[in-house]
Amino acid sequence: MFLASWIWGTAIILCCAFYVLLGRRRRRQGEPPLENGFLPYLGCALQFGANPLEFLKEKQKKHGHIFTCHVAGKYIHFLTDPFSYHALMRQGKHLDWKKFHFATSAKAFGHGSIDPAEGNTTENFHQTFIRTLQGNALDALIEAMMENLQYVMLQSRTPKLQSNTWVTEGLYTFCCQVMFESGFLTLFGKEFNSNSDKTLSSKQESERARILSALENFQEFDRIFPALVAGLPIHFFKSAHSAREKLGEALLHKNLLKRDNLSELVTLRMFLNDTLSTFDDMEKAKTHVAVLWASQANTIPATFWTLFYLLKSPEAMRAATEEVQSILESAEENICLDGKHISLNRKQLDNMPILDSIIKEAMRLSSASMTFRVAKEDFTLHLENDFYNIRKDDIVALYPQLLHFDPEIYADPLTFKYDRFLNENREEKTDFYRNGRKLKYYYMPFGTGIAKCPGRLFAVHEIKQFLTLMLSYFEIELVDNNVKCPSLDQSRAGLGILQPSNDIDFRYRLKCL
Repeated sequence: MFLASWIWGTAIILCCAFYVLLGRRRRRQGEPPLENGFLPYLGCALQFGANPLEFLKEKQKKHGHIFTCHVAGKYIHFLTDPFSYHALMRQGKHLDWKKFHFATSAKAFGHGSIDPAEGNTTENFHQTFIRTLQGNALDALIEAMMENLQYVMLQSRTPKLQSNTWVTEGLYTFCCQVMFESGFLTLFGKEFNSNSDKTLSSKQESERARILSALENFQEFDRIFPALVAGLPIHFFKSAHSAREKLGEALLHKNLLKRDNLSELVTLRMFLNDTLSTFDDMEKAKTHVAVLWASQANTIPATFWTLFYLLKSPEAMRAATEEVQSILESAEENICLDGKHISLNRKQLDNMPILDSIIKEAMRLSSASMTFRVAKEDFTLHLENDFYNIRKDDIVALYPQLLHFDPEIYADPLTFKYDRFLNENREEKTDFYRNGRKLKYYYMPFGTGIAKCPGRLFAVHEIKQFLTLMLSYFEIELVDNNVKCPSLDQSRAGLGILQPSNDIDFRYRLKCL
C-alpha cells in the first residue's frame, strides 16, 4: 500500500514538473504580462473563482491595464482600463463574440450547436431576440407582464392574503415565485381552458402547481450552471440533469401548442426551429429552456436586490413611492382590489427616472458579468496608448465590476445611493468621469456592443412593473430593519447578477384601499 502511494505521488509530482517545464505557455515579445498559475489546466482558476474582483485588482496593480491569465485551459486577456473598452468593440474583424456563447449554450442546455456554420440551423438567434424583445414587440410583452404580475400577486397567491394580516416570507423566495410565475406566463402563455368539468379556480391551481414545479426544476438546474459553463459534464450532477430534462419535456412543441397567448418570441422560435433547423423534438425544447433561463436567471436576483435596497433606505422608499403615485395619478389609474388592474404603458414606465436610478444602482452593486471575445486569428490589439499581440483562440475579456466599484468613478462605491444616476434636474445622469475625462462606458451589467443583452429593456421594465405594483398594493417592510446586507454569491461571477448568499425575511400585507 505504501509503495503504491509512493509511486502515485511521484507520478503526480513528475507530471506537475513536466507541466512547469514544458506545458506552461511562454510569454512572447509584444504580448501582455502572463499569469500561468501553478496548477496544470486550472492555472489561476481557483484564485479567480474565490473572489474575481480582488484577484483582478491585485493583477491590475501588479501588471497594469492589460494582463493574461491561464484559467481552466483558456488564456484570457483582461482589459481593465475603461478608456480602452472601445478597442474591443472595433475589432470585429479579428474577434468573434458568438463562438463562446454558442458553445456555452450547447454545452449547458444540451441542444446541438446553434452556430449556423455547424449546419444544424440557419436561424440568426441574435436577430430573432432583437425582433421579438425590442421595438413594437416590447409593448406587447410589457402589457402581458403587467397583467400577469397582478394576477400572480393578487389572485394566484390569494390564500396567503387574508384580510389585512401580515405575511412573512423570504424576500428572495418571494421574488423568485412572483417573477418566475409571471415571466413564465408572459413568455409561454396559459393553458387552454378546454376542460369544462373543472372550475376556473381548480384550473388555475393546477397550472400554478405546474409552474412552481418548473421553478423547482429551474433552481436545481441553475444551481450547477456555473459548473456547466466551466466545462463539467451535466451527467456529473444527476438531479440537475433530471431537472433540465423535465424542463425540456414541459417545453416540447406539442405541449406549447396546448397553451394560449404565447409570446411572439416563443411563437417565432417554434416556427424557425421547425423550418430552419435539423434539431429533434427535445433539442428544440432545450432551445426554449435556454430562453427560459436567460429570461429569469438575472432578472430574479436583480429584482431581489432592488427591493432589498429600497426596504433598507427610507429616503429611497419615499422618493420611489412619490414617483409611482405621481405616474398613476397622471395616467388616471386608480388602485383598487375589485378586479380592475393597473395599466401602465411603455412610455409611462420610461418616465420614471427615480425607479430607473434605483434599479441601476442595485444592479451596479450586484452585477458581475463578463464580456468575452474569441480571437479568430493571431492579430495585434491596438489600445489607446499601446498595442499587444494576441494569439488565435485566446479570449479578450472585460470585467465591468472593476468599473462599477472604481472610487474614481463612483464615490463611496460600496454604498447604495438611490439617486446616483440622477442629475441635478432629477433626470437620468449620463456624465461620469475618471481622472477628469468623461467615460463612454460607465455602466455595463448587460454587456456592451453587438453582444449587449437583447432582453435588457424588457428586464428593466419588468422590475419597474414589479416595484410599481408592490408599492401600490402592499405595505412592505423588513422583519429586522437592522439586518445586514447579504454577501454576494461569488460562485456565479461572470454570469451576470449575483445572487445573495442568504435570504432575508420581510413581511407584507394588502393596503386598506
